[in-house]
Amino acid sequence: MVRNKQKEQLFHKYFEEWIDLYKVGAVRTVTLRKYRMTNQRIIELAPNLRMKHLNRQNYQLLLNDYAETHEKQTTMDFHHQIKGAILDAVDEGILDKNPTRKIVIKGKEAAQKNTKFLNQFELQLLLKKLDLKNEVNWDWFILLLAKTGLRFSEALALTPNDFDFSIQKVNINKTWNYKTSNGEFQPTKNESSNRKVQLDWQIAMQLSQLIKDFDEDKPFFARKRVFNSTVNNRLKVLCNKSNVPVITVHGLRHTHASLLLFAGVSIASVATRLGHSSMATTQETYLHIIQELENQDNDKIMRHLAMLV
Repeated sequence: MVRNKQKEQLFHKYFEEWIDLYKVGAVRTVTLRKYRMTNQRIIELAPNLRMKHLNRQNYQLLLNDYAETHEKQTTMDFHHQIKGAILDAVDEGILDKNPTRKIVIKGKEAAQKNTKFLNQFELQLLLKKLDLKNEVNWDWFILLLAKTGLRFSEALALTPNDFDFSIQKVNINKTWNYKTSNGEFQPTKNESSNRKVQLDWQIAMQLSQLIKDFDEDKPFFARKRVFNSTVNNRLKVLCNKSNVPVITVHGLRHTHASLLLFAGVSIASVATRLGHSSMATTQETYLHIIQELENQDNDKIMRHLAMLV
């Protein structure tokens, strides 16, 4: 009787209850918000779809409808969020078969992407335009991100207590939820994001003087409401002044990683410094750079082998 009632349930209601049961309190606020948005899309695209009608054909139709207005990767993310709930429904006997099996992911043609990172020469031009006053400002924030590869929310959460200037390291163990009006500390993206990042001697010395009078356990960048757009707009001004491609704040993280890879730093070390959960994430994100480096290595190998005869 209970099982029959569950089969009659609307799919978006089942997914909503599944989110409440398995995701609330288990995932970060930003991730939970993505699940809620996914459910809202289901309500818009398939408001009358019931669990008993959730077969492979209807599920493919749902994905196809979503793909009409989204790129392929976004459609894949949409599918992955829903799939977890569907597989649980199969395990519970609500669904007889897995409707996600052999599904086809479609999507709009990817839009032309903006430049994601700067090369070393471009970054040097940008950094020369920074207005590094004797007080904390967003130019110091931009310099720190360029030299450490920290995530935006990780850098906002930094307090003087997080720095050990005697060994030139900064401890990353929290993020700052800048999307709320008052702001608050929250956990890092994953366990691998908890890490100690080595600083170069120059920025370590500069920061030690810059933040010496701030409260030890309070963020010195996020002293009031912070908007991502504020920092991105400042970075855009600096990029234009430097005559380099305009990148976002997150692009500074990509710039940092790409410069390390081109300098010959191992993928494992870059993954650890960025706080990636695995080297696979680093390899996937910077595949084009890794392939370019492999081509350079192949040229070196061939030149070396040719000299043996």
